Parts: sequence; C-alpha cells; structure tokens
Amino acid sequence: MLVRKEDQTMRRDPLLSFLAGTAIGAGLMFLLDPDRGRRRRALARDRILSAGRHAGKDVGAKTRHLRNRALGVVAQARSRMHAHAEDDDAIAERVRTEMSGVVTRPGAVVVQVEDGVVTLSGELPAPEREDLIAAARGVRGVRDLEDRLVTTGSGAGRPGS
Repeated sequence: MLVRKEDQTMRRDPLLSFLAGTAIGAGLMFLLDPDRGRRRRALARDRILSAGRHAGKDVGAKTRHLRNRALGVVAQARSRMHAHAEDDDAIAERVRTEMSGVVTRPGAVVVQVEDGVVTLSGELPAPEREDLIAAARGVRGVRDLEDRLVTTGSGAGRPGS
C-alpha cells in the first residue's frame, strides 16, 4: 500500500496537528465572541484595508521614484553622447561655482571661456592651484583648459590678503 508524503507528515507529528487546531479554534472564538466579536472583526477589517491602502501608496511612490531615476539616467547618457555646443557663459558660471568650493579667494581668479576652452588667470596660493585645475576640467562643457595662474606662497593664514 502506497502512503502519500502528506499522510506521513500528519501521522508523524500529531502534536503539530493538535497545536494548529487549537490556534484556529482560539482565533475563531476570539472573532466570533458574541459580546466583542463584532468590534474585533471591524478592527481587523480596518487594519487590513489600511495596510492595503498604504501598500498601494508606497508601491506608487517607489514606482514614480524609479521611473524618474531611469529618465534621469537616460537624459544624462543622451547629453554625454551628443556633442552639442555649450554656451560659454554657462560654462564660465559652472567653473566659478566649482571654484568657490576649492579656492579661498575666488574673486582673485578670472575665468574666461571661448568655444569651450577655459582660461584661468589671476593669483592664488600654490596648494590650491592643482585642485582648481582638476575642478575646472571636470565641469560639463569644458573642452580644454589654459592655465595662466600665478601662484603665491603657501597661502596659509592669509584669508584677507
């Protein structure tokens, strides 16, 4: 006689069957109680519906976020592929913005751009020179960089000079 695997599991573990039956019975008693069962069922229903609404909102928000990220990646890839001429004034502003985070006295450096070629001139402390050049080369639209910077001493402790 062939015995199915499910039958073997039920026969081997009668304690598990007893505990499962007890848990199901206790749950039914809890929900079908004549005094408080209606309230408990209503609370359970409200919690389940609320969880479903919140899950729907969360899924929608995550979907929008992923869609926007994907569109951003595609737009960035397209802009890198198409070599279109950048506005020189916009490139100069981008370089100045990057420069303000690298140089202690950004007003001492003159930025000129012509056809994407950036020319940096002016005075700045020696330690800041390489950082400024690296930052300017990393700006979108910069095709080349001409360095006409004059370096002064170390620049340490001279915030107002």
